[in-house]
Amino acid sequence: TARYFAAAGIKADIRLSYGATEAKAPEIVDAVVDLTETGSALRAAGLRIIDEILTSYTELFANAEAYEDAEKRKAMEQIKTLLDGVLDARGRVLMKLNVGANELDRVINVLPSMKAPTVNELWGGNAFAVETVVNKNDINVLIPQLLELGATDVIELPISKIVP
Repeated sequence: TARYFAAAGIKADIRLSYGATEAKAPEIVDAVVDLTETGSALRAAGLRIIDEILTSYTELFANAEAYEDAEKRKAMEQIKTLLDGVLDARGRVLMKLNVGANELDRVINVLPSMKAPTVNELWGGNAFAVETVVNKNDINVLIPQLLELGATDVIELPISKIVP
């Protein structure tokens, strides 16, 4: 960050901030440098991206000697599992919806899922809450189809990690 501003000829007082920097920005600073995937949190806070300083990718490297140590290898494999979970979640969303008992089978028959949709009976017994994981690319076609089949109260939520 310091090199970026120096190269641009901008005098900047750089301070570290931990967590939700975009929410603090309007009250305490003129600008922020933030690590972001999409920039949506910045835009939601009323901020505008004016430049990209760096594009980075997550990579996991292992020292061959350290990998031979069973305890260290286990820790490395756990980190890899979590990283893979983040990558797997990037193309998917969690869909939640309600559906009447009479329409449940029709709705379930068109719902994609990882294994099977989760179905819970709502209070009163005449309707169900359903949730499933859906590919992001399919969601906008799926929602109208589900509504036609009797689904209501459809909610789409981001997923940060999927670990099978």
